[in-house]
Amino acid sequence: MKMLSTKATCNSHGQDSSYFLGWEAYEKNPFDEASNPKGIIQMGLAENQLSFDLLESWLTKNPDAASFKRDGQSIFRELALFQDYHGLPAFKKALVEFMAEIRGNKVTFEANNIVLTAGATSANETLMFCLAEAGDAFLLPTPYYPGFDRDLKWRTGVEIVPIHCTSSNGFQVTQPALEQAYKEAEARNLRVKGVLVTNPSNPLGTTMSRHELDLVFDFITSKGIHLISDEIYSGTVFGFPGFVSAMEVLRERSSQEEEVWKRVHIVYSLSKDLGLPGFRVGAIYSNDDMVVAAATKMSSFGLVSSQTQYLLSAMLSDKKFTRNYISENQKRLKQRQKMLVSGLEKAGINCLDSNAGLFCWVDMRHLLESDTFESELELWKKIVYEVGLNISPGSSCHCSQPGWFRVCFANMSESTLKLAIRRLKSFVAELRSAASPNAQSQLNNDNKFCKNVKKNIFTKWVFRLSVQEANRKLQHER
Repeated sequence: MKMLSTKATCNSHGQDSSYFLGWEAYEKNPFDEASNPKGIIQMGLAENQLSFDLLESWLTKNPDAASFKRDGQSIFRELALFQDYHGLPAFKKALVEFMAEIRGNKVTFEANNIVLTAGATSANETLMFCLAEAGDAFLLPTPYYPGFDRDLKWRTGVEIVPIHCTSSNGFQVTQPALEQAYKEAEARNLRVKGVLVTNPSNPLGTTMSRHELDLVFDFITSKGIHLISDEIYSGTVFGFPGFVSAMEVLRERSSQEEEVWKRVHIVYSLSKDLGLPGFRVGAIYSNDDMVVAAATKMSSFGLVSSQTQYLLSAMLSDKKFTRNYISENQKRLKQRQKMLVSGLEKAGINCLDSNAGLFCWVDMRHLLESDTFESELELWKKIVYEVGLNISPGSSCHCSQPGWFRVCFANMSESTLKLAIRRLKSFVAELRSAASPNAQSQLNNDNKFCKNVKKNIFTKWVFRLSVQEANRKLQHER
């Protein structure tokens, strides 16, 4: 008799992806400046550790929030017994106001339309359960976050069909790519229930243009399907052209497309913008009352603790703090991204132009031995095990072109990032040095060939002159 379920024994979790295998390698040999300076540096983890001092400073100045007090009186018992899965009203209010502030207050959010979840992972999976059946499909632009293979598919049975984007236009979404993905789903007898975009993009570190968003909105309108906009990096935008939320586009187009109003859903989290992944705070925002009701019931499987909600409601309600934090955090992200990009450029490696996120999309196609994903994985293994840097290969993000890698920069100290850049620079120099004998041999052969060509040309030139001189003399003699 089979002792375990199919779900427990299946291999659809995605744990064998190179994305997760790199983490395993790091965990076996983690870099530490003092105890293990030759260990693997973790550059595959999109964490924001650049502004912890701002959070800690706020906690020092507001001891009541951290010690669960209100007006100096303990409310520990009240919080410990609170278990309403609708969430603390004060926190939901503070969260939607923070979401609006990040978006420049161009849009507002209703607290009644938000569902709290244990992180964005739970939010995305819950939406899959609400919007699709097992065997239905969602279309996702490539490259996309490797964890989506787990978050969207593993327990729900929903399929992912890629919208193939390429480097030819900076990996932007196009109408032909959308239509091709839809046709591919149909060819596989999959019913398409929606499109899921990550804006800003993980792993690209770019925001979607208004043109791309309009294309996506036109597409979901014509097909009568949903749009999920995962906007967990919306507060990390540090450069032009800025961030446009799907909700902003929806509000501007709602007079023409009222039927779309209930089919656009936002996923948000405090893991990236506030750098609190361990607090497990995520959210679903939807204008569909049925989705909100169903997701709220499902949230009982992954609630946010009342203690966490109380602490963060106090923090996010401090507008002076949030205004300063958003501005300073974006400034620090911009400086750190610039450090990585300039360091890689000195090593002869370029990055996709980016304006958001905690990572860069790095172009190492010129370091591949061949234009194949096998060659990409071989290069990745060398970088992980020989260079000591855990980065994420593009194939783990379902990139359609080999040679691209996601490299994180905000989860380490400045000195560690500089060390990582030095390691990679030395590795590239070694690759060039190893290739130089062949290159020199080829150069010698080329030089020899050129000399022979020149010799032959000179000989023919002399011969022509001799013939011309002889003819001239002969004509003169005649």
